[in-house]
Amino acid sequence: MTLTAAATADDYDVTSEWHVSDPYPFLRRLRRERPVFYSENLEAWVLTRYGHVRAALADDERFSSRGILTASTRLTGEVRELLGGRGAFLSRFVANVDPPAHTRLRRAVSRAFTPRAVSALADQYRGLVHESVDQVVADGRADFAAHFATFAPARLMSVFVGIPREDEHQVKQWVEDWFQLFLARHDPARQPALARSFLDYLDYVDALIRSRAAEPRDDFAGLMAGSVGAPPHGLDHLDVVEQISALLLGGNDTVPNGIGNAAYRLLGGGHWAEMARTPELIPNAVEEALRFDGAATGIFRLAATDIEVDGVTIPAGSFVFVSQDSAGHDETVFPDPERFDITRPNAAQHMAFGYGIHHCVGAALTRLEMVIAVEVLSARLPSLRLVAGEPIRYRRSVTGRGLATLPVEWDERS
Repeated sequence: MTLTAAATADDYDVTSEWHVSDPYPFLRRLRRERPVFYSENLEAWVLTRYGHVRAALADDERFSSRGILTASTRLTGEVRELLGGRGAFLSRFVANVDPPAHTRLRRAVSRAFTPRAVSALADQYRGLVHESVDQVVADGRADFAAHFATFAPARLMSVFVGIPREDEHQVKQWVEDWFQLFLARHDPARQPALARSFLDYLDYVDALIRSRAAEPRDDFAGLMAGSVGAPPHGLDHLDVVEQISALLLGGNDTVPNGIGNAAYRLLGGGHWAEMARTPELIPNAVEEALRFDGAATGIFRLAATDIEVDGVTIPAGSFVFVSQDSAGHDETVFPDPERFDITRPNAAQHMAFGYGIHHCVGAALTRLEMVIAVEVLSARLPSLRLVAGEPIRYRRSVTGRGLATLPVEWDERS
């Protein structure tokens, strides 16, 4: 559709092209006129104001996370039966459960993301970003989304987890199918194939954990395999399989989306060369990119009881879509929110990584990867620019924002 001034909450379609690429004028109107409304498209209530979003994310008792990762999909009966036979409804994902299960799982996973552990990955990741430049620098042109945004994060996460290099391409395909099955809208006829791919993915991770249990190694798979049945966390085998499959999603999808979105805003806003000249601005520029359009457009919650928000009663048992997109553009918190301002003093108040007990466990690593990517790429390719006349395409998703293509070019002497 073409968005008009008369657009209303009935036009809320998070998978439409205009909404994925530029929903902000529409969301501004909703914050003012319909801050809490029911979306037929999502089959969920939607919260759009910063204060409401933050309060919902902080209130894990009333706004439950139980089963929220499958709220955006509409699985056929055949696929539900196929996945159900394997218990493959993401029921052990740390983002998909409430305490006490959440507390137990998060404590186990957090051991791998201490400040010291994250810092130790910096040099390795920096080398991978340099490698991504070395591979194509002589070409003078590349797809930023497919190459620069993806190569280093995917490779780092594979090394971190313990994925053999020869399996990385297959893991990436499995992750893409995972994303399509649970977080995107698609032809129902594709669902059986996507579901079988997801089960193959779980089988692969299952075998990886079993191999680490038999022959321990110093990687995340080895760490988690050693946690099965061991106090104080008491993880079981399926707990470990699902945590690792979720981490690989971040390295192959979420982080690349964040890097691609940031590059697009920096290039489109004329800030790229400035990053090379004044790298001390990069950390705040990354925060502004996360505020402006982070990799997550929003997240679902489940109303555990009747909840009143701004005079509207959300019935118990209803899904609630908490719009991080809209919160990041709330003019009561971020003045002139549609202006991309790399020096914005409160840019880091965004909620791109969530808020409360479900704040992303990998947020520090994601920030590190985004900052290093901009540092290295702007220094190595200061003349990097968008290819004039080439279309910029976003992937269709219910809860995520990522570029499908971002054609860029640079001068040969960069």
